[in-house]
Amino acid sequence: MNINKQPRILRKPEVLELTGWSKSTLYNRIKSQHFIKSIPLGERSIGFISYEVNAVIRAMCEEQTPIQIKALVQELIANRTTNKGGI
Repeated sequence: MNINKQPRILRKPEVLELTGWSKSTLYNRIKSQHFIKSIPLGERSIGFISYEVNAVIRAMCEEQTPIQIKALVQELIANRTTNKGGI
């Protein structure tokens, strides 16, 4: 799977529009590790990395199991720390 890793920050309203979820569904999925967690942008703002959001949405469209999606989310988050400075 070729993921475009050109970094772009999506704000929460944009993510909600892309997924069609409510805020509570988004946060429940983040809590259960079925969606990627946000990154801090400032003291009171958050964002989501676009290629991570797209990867999870693509996995859902491919009808991957919740276990597969959770593994993908964990891998994406782990890659954040291994790629620090390399984005």
